[in-house]
Amino acid sequence: MRLVVFVSRRLALLAPVLIGVSIATFVLIRVLPGDPVLLIVPETATAQDIADTRERYGLDRPLVVQYLDYVAGIFRGDFGSSITTNRPIATDLAQRLPLTLELVVLALAIALVLAITGGLYAARHVGRWPDHVTRIGALIGNSLPEFWLGLVFILVLFQGLGIAPPPTGRIGTGFDVVRVTGFISIDAALSGNPAAFLSALHHLMLPVMTLALVITAPMLRSVRASAIETRDGDSFRCAEAHGLADRVLSRAYLVRQTLIRLPTLAAIIFGNLLGGSVLIEFVFSWQGLGQWALRGLLLRDYPVIQAFVLVTATAYVLVFLLADILQAALDPRVKV
Repeated sequence: MRLVVFVSRRLALLAPVLIGVSIATFVLIRVLPGDPVLLIVPETATAQDIADTRERYGLDRPLVVQYLDYVAGIFRGDFGSSITTNRPIATDLAQRLPLTLELVVLALAIALVLAITGGLYAARHVGRWPDHVTRIGALIGNSLPEFWLGLVFILVLFQGLGIAPPPTGRIGTGFDVVRVTGFISIDAALSGNPAAFLSALHHLMLPVMTLALVITAPMLRSVRASAIETRDGDSFRCAEAHGLADRVLSRAYLVRQTLIRLPTLAAIIFGNLLGGSVLIEFVFSWQGLGQWALRGLLLRDYPVIQAFVLVTATAYVLVFLLADILQAALDPRVKV
């Protein structure tokens, strides 16, 4: 019951947060220099043509009226249409958001497994060569730009060894996958086409490996430091002095205490990946949410920018809510 009340209160805070984000985004993108209408009209357009185009997109009305119409459309599930492509924003989101989520979620899941196992192993052998190797690897991972690492993987694994697919999109050519969930690998599996499923997994290999290696580094360092701090703590030493078996301590106490900090860090990394994976998407021609948003930003496409910021803010709030619940489950001192 307390968990239900906690979740309800946090979800109630979602509305004012999103209202504040939407207002800030709506105002800021309009005070920046530049006019999106001038980017879509031909060079021979007259002043009347420009005025008619601005009227067609509702950009000639007062800002307050534009914002109220925008909010009313969101409640109807209508994010408007792109100024540059005239496509419904909801359609673009339905196509591109699953592509980015599929990449980010899989990379984060792999990174969590690597960080937890590697961090605990390094803490168990602190000061010895496994610990030194782990620390050096984490330092290198923190230092490598993700787009550079992706290009290196393409040159080595695709062009050099030929074991990776070309960076030309989400799935190989010639596969017709019916969209059900929007996640290509899941849809390929549901379609009963093993070749399409394997092609989808194959195309996930390089971008997922690139992101996973980059984001493993900070989480691995956090797990290692937390595990060392727990093992050196008074509670752990007292339990050892009272004769509790090391296996019981490692499973029931050390792992649980070590993972207390991880949900919040993973939530931050997830939010950063969702909104900041644009370089990886460009390198691998992924056509995901980040690439779509960057193109909209460069073209001053107001509806695209507003939808991207609103979706990203919603994801941030929800993932931090999940992180708080997990942290409360791991740490009895935290009350929900």
